[in-house]
Amino acid sequence: MRDLLVCDLGTRAYAEVLDLQRAVARARISGAIDQDVLILVEHPPVVTLGRSSKANHLLASPALLASRGVELFEVERGGDVTFHGPGQLVGYPIFDLKRHKQDLHWYLRQVEEALIRGVAPFAIAGERTVGYTGVWTQGRKLASIGVHARDWVTWHGFALNVTTDLSYFDLMVPCGIAEVTMTSIAREMELRSEPQSAGAELWPRTCASVTNAFAELFSLESAPVTLSELERRAAVTV
Repeated sequence: MRDLLVCDLGTRAYAEVLDLQRAVARARISGAIDQDVLILVEHPPVVTLGRSSKANHLLASPALLASRGVELFEVERGGDVTFHGPGQLVGYPIFDLKRHKQDLHWYLRQVEEALIRGVAPFAIAGERTVGYTGVWTQGRKLASIGVHARDWVTWHGFALNVTTDLSYFDLMVPCGIAEVTMTSIAREMELRSEPQSAGAELWPRTCASVTNAFAELFSLESAPVTLSELERRAAVTV
């Protein structure tokens, strides 16, 4: 049986988890970790710049970002500028594509499909937009995706807006897409005038739904793993 080791970190600083996923990716490449891994986390406010970022796509100055308590990182993932923060489910799938399909375009479509299936229980019709990576609904962008890979092992991943404060996206041109409208699961439910109580368990339901979708799509068996166990397998101290 091939497992999907799922590590739910709760809320953690971006730099800490960046070090962790890089260490886990190295261990996945070496075989020290012999199963695929999905790290789930909620970050404090942070803006990340991918390899395709343009300077003019970050609209806020460093001083303005600091005044709002937003950190800034340049990272190796693909894509442009994006935001991570409270109320956003960030997932880092660290998969060995040699066990699936050695095709990054296929992998990106699989990540999109997992998120489309993950939001379906909330009566949200996730969709793709030609020419872009990510998940939309009715023309509004719900999730961003940016990945990196070495030796066919992936890291970085997706950011799905659950109850995110969408005003943070005003600090940038999200993913470099002019005039894009960002949305969240909570916002879509609000637009349908659903009662507030309907979103009370939104976070755990979203985590479970997305995890199940990844396991199903990649023909894996979901297996929870603690941070300490993941660190031990990766032979790191975080």
